[in-house]
Amino acid sequence: MSTAIAAAAALAAAFCFAVGSLVQQGVAVRESGKPILSFRLLLSLVRQRRWVAGVMLAAGSFAIQGLALAFGPLTLVQPLAATDVLFALPLIARRNRRRLTIRDAAGAALVTAGLIIFLTVSAPRAGARIPSLSAWLPALAAVGAVTLGSAFAAWHVRGPARVIWLAAAAGALYGLLDALTKNSVEILAVSGAHVLATWAPYAMFVVAVFGALFGQSAYGSGALSLSLPVIDTVEPVAAVTIGATVFGERLASSAPILAVQLAGAALAVAGIAVLSRSSVVQTETKLSARTTGPALLAETLPVPTPPAAAVRARSRPLAAGKREPYLR
Repeated sequence: MSTAIAAAAALAAAFCFAVGSLVQQGVAVRESGKPILSFRLLLSLVRQRRWVAGVMLAAGSFAIQGLALAFGPLTLVQPLAATDVLFALPLIARRNRRRLTIRDAAGAALVTAGLIIFLTVSAPRAGARIPSLSAWLPALAAVGAVTLGSAFAAWHVRGPARVIWLAAAAGALYGLLDALTKNSVEILAVSGAHVLATWAPYAMFVVAVFGALFGQSAYGSGALSLSLPVIDTVEPVAAVTIGATVFGERLASSAPILAVQLAGAALAVAGIAVLSRSSVVQTETKLSARTTGPALLAETLPVPTPPAAAVRARSRPLAAGKREPYLR
């Protein structure tokens, strides 16, 4: 009975996260006239009730996932909670009044299957409870480099490529946030309120803000059917990698298991590649372009200047000896 409750709660969490993401993206894409990675975007979104409702739905999914973990093991709950793409894709197609094609379904299935394989095989063994700051520095530097590189790339591309870069950075930041949350919870369990005297909760806040900035910029830049699978893929890979490098958690116990784990990640990436060319992503991209078209033109096109010969100034005499230029 407890296994059934855990499975149902995990699927409910996936559904809530899918709906919450859909609501957030619907609002964010209307704010896409603002430059990407601008804090003005976040300030505008937090004033909109619909977007706040989407955030609350997404946050509620984590509470439901916690309920699932109370009744079942992580190896059951986490893979089922990663099926949000399977819920999101039909909802996106319905919102855009399009039917899902075989390519759409295949891409979503590949992403979900890859995540389930990766998360099932990568059930970690415990490592250090509270790593030192020096152990964190390489991970913080790596995620920072990925974030800066993705931001630079996103500024120089358009369309699906921009969505992928922004979503990849958001996924990396969310993975780091997962690890920082684990660290803060461990400190709280050991030291209580003394956690506020450490760096961890403040790092959590900063990473959460930048994660939201990249995530909402990805939502506003194009197709949710592309950004959500990218985030879903990169976040657990980043979290598991940080768990292994910072917390010293053992992942694959043998070379064959490691190969299966890497195959799962590759399968998810292949699914993203399939989705990037699917009809549902193309439809979302076109609809987003109608909204963002003027803003994108403003970003990319220079202000036209007339030729010098056409603006040659001449002057004519005015009263009191003053001269006023005029254009021919």
